[in-house]
Amino acid sequence: MDYVSSNFQGKSENYEQVIEISNLRKGFGAQEVLKDVSLQLFKGENLAILGKSGSGKSVLIKCIVGLFDPDYGTIKVFGEDISNLNGEKLGELRKKIGFLFQSGALYDSMTVRQNLEFPLKRIKKNLTKKEMNEKVNEALENVGLADAIDKMPSQLSGGMRKRISLARTIVIDPMIILYDEPTTGLDPATSDEISSLINDVQKKYKTSSLIITHDIECARNTAKRIIMLYNGEVYKEGELRDFEKSDDTLIRSFFK
Repeated sequence: MDYVSSNFQGKSENYEQVIEISNLRKGFGAQEVLKDVSLQLFKGENLAILGKSGSGKSVLIKCIVGLFDPDYGTIKVFGEDISNLNGEKLGELRKKIGFLFQSGALYDSMTVRQNLEFPLKRIKKNLTKKEMNEKVNEALENVGLADAIDKMPSQLSGGMRKRISLARTIVIDPMIILYDEPTTGLDPATSDEISSLINDVQKKYKTSSLIITHDIECARNTAKRIIMLYNGEVYKEGELRDFEKSDDTLIRSFFK
C-alpha cells in the first residue's frame, strides 16, 4: 500500500486549520464506513477528497456538518468540537459553511431568484430588499448566469443548474464550502467549467473548500493537496505530483 500518513507536512505550520478531524469512525449496523480517518483543511485552500463510490466520501462530509454523529473520534470546525455544540450553536456554525449538493438540490417550484433569496432570508435576516437584490445579482454574475435570474430550474441545463447551485452556496458568504461530487453527470467541457468556477470562487471569496469527488480531472484542476480514501481509510495524502509519480497500482488506476 502506497500509504502516506495524514500528518502531511506539505503545509506550513503557520497555516490555520479550519477543519480538523481526528480518528473518525462511522458505521451503520455491521458496516464500518469510515475507519480511523484523520485530516485537516487549512484556511484558504482547496482540498480534494478522492475515492471511488462506497469509499466513505459523502459520509465524511455529512459528519462534518453534523448530519451524522461519529461513532468515535473528533471533528473540530474553527476550533470547536461539533459534538459538544447544542442545536442553536451548531446552527450558527452551519451558517459559515456552504454545501453544494451532488444533485444541486434546487427548489423546482421557485425561480432562480427565489432559490437564492431563500437562504438569505434565513441566514442574513437584516438585509434590506435592495441589499438582497444586490447579493443575488452579484452571486449570479460570479457564475456567469445573471440572465437566468427569473428562469425556473426546469429551464436550465445540467451545467446551468450546477452553476445556480454554486451561486446559492456563495450568496451567504460562507467561510468553508463543501462540494459533494460537483462534476457528476456533466460532460467533460462543462466539468472543466465547474472546476474553473471552484477556483474562481476560492480566489474571490477566500474560502476554504473540501471537494469530494471520484473525478480525477476535477481533483487535478482544483486542488494542490489531495487525500485518497479507500475502504473508509486514508490511503494516501499528498500533493498532486506525489500521486502522479506513484507506482502504486490502485493510485495509478485513478491517475492514468
